[in-house]
Amino acid sequence: MIEVLTTAAQKLLPQLNALLEVESRCQPKLCGLRLIESAHDNGLRMTARLRDFEVKDLLSLTQFFGFDTETFSLAVNLLDRFLSKLKVQPKHLGCVGLSCFYLAVKSVEEERNVPLASDLIRLSQYRFTVSDLMRMEKIVLEKVCGKVRAATAFQFLQLYYSLIQENLPSERRNCLNFERLAAQLKACHCRIVFSKAKPSVLALSIIALEIQAQKCIRLTAVECLQKHSKINGRDLTIWQELVSKCLTEYSSNKCSKPNVQKLKWIVSGRTARQLKHSYYRIAHLPTIPETGP
Repeated sequence: MIEVLTTAAQKLLPQLNALLEVESRCQPKLCGLRLIESAHDNGLRMTARLRDFEVKDLLSLTQFFGFDTETFSLAVNLLDRFLSKLKVQPKHLGCVGLSCFYLAVKSVEEERNVPLASDLIRLSQYRFTVSDLMRMEKIVLEKVCGKVRAATAFQFLQLYYSLIQENLPSERRNCLNFERLAAQLKACHCRIVFSKAKPSVLALSIIALEIQAQKCIRLTAVECLQKHSKINGRDLTIWQELVSKCLTEYSSNKCSKPNVQKLKWIVSGRTARQLKHSYYRIAHLPTIPETGP
């Protein structure tokens, strides 16, 4: 039990304990991820660079449709679980990535918000068919043993954030911005190295770094969560350093970022707006603000 946390915060501990218990069951194989990282870019083998490009494309789709960060986090988990088990040829990566994304969408988002498979293929500018996508979905499901849902870093980020917020006085609760934390997690997901970290470790690393940067919250709560989650202090320090480096590079102009605007170039501006408006009108939610002309 975390004695430092308030009674209200401790009510969230059963959820945290449940996540900690299952987090290792649906994670990518480390040996498979290392093989991808060590592969040379010869056009015949899957590489870290190709994987990262694919994840950025999935993030673009997530942003375009306004899907939850949990959808993206789960899609990345499915993709890495699949890639770490099978040798996927680069020419098949698009179909694999989109099938993982579609499985995540159908698992997390409300049914009325789920787009047509044909729209996803069209926006992604792939040449395969809906039938190809459905066949790949079955293959992915088979290789992940039908276990689509997983304990993701985003789920841990939500819980850790809520636990810390509940323990803060009201005047300090604005110090941590959850949208900023979620954005930092999405940036980390775009690097395969972070798929080797336990979801709990990655989430707590991001929060700890942000607290250190803001300097308005004591690290006591983080230390308690670290202890409760049985996270090794050295491991947390190592991953914090990697996260810090990633976020620094990601904020630079040299780093390529997901481009939602690219999706609007693929189809006409009117068609892109119609796609977004149709799904958001059904969901009774406001449309995503247009970015750029």
